Amino acid sequence: MASRAHTHPEGVRPWRKRKKRTRQPNGASSIYLGADGKWHGRVTVGVRADGKPDRRHIERKTRPEVTEAVRELERQRKDGKVRKAGQQWTVKTWLEHWVQNIAKKYVSENSYDGYEVDVRVHLVPGLGAHKLERLEPEHLEEFYERMQKNGSAAGTAHHVHRTIRVALSEAVRRGHVTKNVAEIAKAPSLDEEEIEPYTIEEIQSLLLEASKLRNSARWVIALALGLRQGEALGLMWEDVYLDAGYIRIRKNRLRPRYEHGCGDKCGRKPGYCPDRRQIRREFKKTKSREATPDHRAPEPAHQAASQAHAGADARAEGGWGALGGQGIRLRAADRRTAHPEHGLPPLEATADGRRSTGRASA
Repeated sequence: MASRAHTHPEGVRPWRKRKKRTRQPNGASSIYLGADGKWHGRVTVGVRADGKPDRRHIERKTRPEVTEAVRELERQRKDGKVRKAGQQWTVKTWLEHWVQNIAKKYVSENSYDGYEVDVRVHLVPGLGAHKLERLEPEHLEEFYERMQKNGSAAGTAHHVHRTIRVALSEAVRRGHVTKNVAEIAKAPSLDEEEIEPYTIEEIQSLLLEASKLRNSARWVIALALGLRQGEALGLMWEDVYLDAGYIRIRKNRLRPRYEHGCGDKCGRKPGYCPDRRQIRREFKKTKSREATPDHRAPEPAHQAASQAHAGADARAEGGWGALGGQGIRLRAADRRTAHPEHGLPPLEATADGRRSTGRASA
């Protein structure tokens, strides 16, 4: 039986099975030539806050350039170092956000003051226009050099370097940038200055002048123990164990800061406003137990503290007195002696029923 020949009408092409088009799987990167003559790449790096895919766009002039950029972004995605989607930070906007909304809540008042000055006076005017993600170590090194040429000390430039290093570490932690360029940049070198102690004659002159002041004990003890100013001003009678002969440093007095209580109508600075209000706590504790040592008081310091304590007893009824000179109200009923066996104060009840550590209290 002869086979049937397949015939087609004239002008009609025979039917062919079309090859099925393949499609990139969901989330795969793509590279294509755009109508603008440039090469474009798309890389999915995660999910945005609204739940939609976070698909990043890359644009380059040639295919090899865009291919390399796509592969680099894929490597960052694999290592978890892709910049977080959202606001495009500049150095200015990030530093101002960081110092006001992040650092202010979690660092001490003194640390915040230093950060705020570095950001406002140095970093924002000098680097603020840079895109945060495009900041390079060379930008920082050139900036430090300009600072010193314009008259800033190396110590100031070094402090600024520490501030931006902390700020960029937080930006990395929150995913706004992938690396901290301040950890790569070279900080300005510092020359160590040898500390020259006071001579015997200078100390005698200081003590002579201090003896004319009501709080002369503050200067004697500071010189004898080498205390910082805040530590000396923060001393209370409860930190002094007269019978055992030692002093415990447990807190620092902070520099006061004020705000207007008049609604800024007096025309003066806040510190000179007649109705000024203190907006900073008066004391802060030392950072750790290791930083609160017990100092054995040398004889001059012990003698000065004893004399100051005796004078405070004389002023206890409605008077004021303090070892550090802050004007702390004294109550003779709170004064106790140290424990005779181990030099530490026992717990005793005061006249108003509170528990006391048995120290001379202010």
